[in-house]
Amino acid sequence: MNTATNALAPSKTVPPQRPLRRLAVSCFAALTMVATAMPLPAYARSAPESFADLAEEVTGAVVNISASTTVEARNRTLPQLPPGTPFEDLFEEFFNRRGQNGGPGGENAPSRPRSSNSLGSGFVIDPSGIVVTNNHVIGDANDISVIFPDGTRLKAEIVGKDSKVDLAVLKVKSDKPLKAVKFGDSDSIRPGDWVMAIGNPFGLGGSVTAGIISARGRNIESGPYDNYIQTDASINKGNSGGPLFNMNGEVIGINTAILSPTGGSVGIGFAVPASTAVPIIDQLRQFGETRRGWLGVRIQNVDDATAEALNLGTARGALVAGIDDKGPAKPAGLEVGDVIVRFDGREVKDSRDLPRIVASSPVGKAVDVTIVRKGQEMTKQVTLGRLEDTEKQASLQQPSTEPPTATRQALGLNMSGMTDELRRRFSLKDDLKGVVITRVDPNSAASDKRIQAGEVIVEVNQEPVSNPADVTKKIDDLKAQNRKSALLLVANAQGEVRFVALSIE
Repeated sequence: MNTATNALAPSKTVPPQRPLRRLAVSCFAALTMVATAMPLPAYARSAPESFADLAEEVTGAVVNISASTTVEARNRTLPQLPPGTPFEDLFEEFFNRRGQNGGPGGENAPSRPRSSNSLGSGFVIDPSGIVVTNNHVIGDANDISVIFPDGTRLKAEIVGKDSKVDLAVLKVKSDKPLKAVKFGDSDSIRPGDWVMAIGNPFGLGGSVTAGIISARGRNIESGPYDNYIQTDASINKGNSGGPLFNMNGEVIGINTAILSPTGGSVGIGFAVPASTAVPIIDQLRQFGETRRGWLGVRIQNVDDATAEALNLGTARGALVAGIDDKGPAKPAGLEVGDVIVRFDGREVKDSRDLPRIVASSPVGKAVDVTIVRKGQEMTKQVTLGRLEDTEKQASLQQPSTEPPTATRQALGLNMSGMTDELRRRFSLKDDLKGVVITRVDPNSAASDKRIQAGEVIVEVNQEPVSNPADVTKKIDDLKAQNRKSALLLVANAQGEVRFVALSIE
């Protein structure tokens, strides 16, 4: 009986879960062997086992930059203390010793120069002694030293610098060829790619951090040509001007800035891409200055409403809002209202792309500029001029077709013909022509687009207007065509113009 009971109740001696667990473990082991034998997909590359070999190969080219600026120290007078204070004598003696009061070395003594120092990083790009760093590292320094990882210290002279992209090129003299690194293709990198940042902060030697590319094309509002690589590789104080390497040991960026509420690295660092830096470095080496291409237009971005009004299909390109009378765009046939969609074979996705592309193009080069004008795509050839140090502003003057005759309302705007009284009231330029906006409904789309009383409507859908009746007629025509928005060319009191798309539904 006992034997039968034991035979019918195997769970008391051999739990059924155990064979199942053994089977599961065996299956897992088999799957693991199969997975290990199978190659990983191309998009699932493993992290580098170590960055040591790469760091060892390139660290010798990364240097510390010590920049010193001598300035005249200003004498300071003794703070006014309450009469009879028990510390009056103590303060007087202290400031006398520091030359900040009357007597020897005091307020009547000549000011003495003092030195302001800054430290940063840089890297050698030519064995003959060419070093690249950030412009903000050297500033207006009159004494610059380059300190190498082995402790060698060499005086440097400035070859050239560019504040708009924050780059500087230095030259040192060495008895032997220097370790140098090369630039790589920054346009081919993608978010998620591994990178390594190296600096030489405070002369301590190479400081290596690693991470990935977080994003490309970042605009941090630091200059007109912002196009930064964002990385989570730590960039700390003193690392400015150092290189950002790809896994081939090529420089794909120059570490320039961090985004931080505390001043320390929080994993959001920015580097100037090699594609932006190399043309500037070449110009600084050749000319000692930058020589940027100049098109001679003032542009603005294209939003969805503007794209619809211009029959662009999708929002793209850079909208020409003004033409410089002395610029190369005017004789080439570019006009206000044109949308530049390609420049010298390169796509212009938005208005931020165009200044970078034009500036990096050689002065005097004849380039093809593809535009969309009134829904039609065409190509103009422009011979680029040279961008001057002072920004060139465009101004556009439209001839009047007839005298103003009416006051009307449309699109949340009160409009009037141009009169001498309105010209004086809003301080409008003498040669500014168009329809004067006398009031803007605060609850209207026009108010949302920041149109203001005192501005002048110069065009509606790229056709000149000279009186309010012209404006309302063109709006009625657009409604008859089932258009959703009207494109206004609006000028301020100084004659500077911009395009504004307003809904007419």
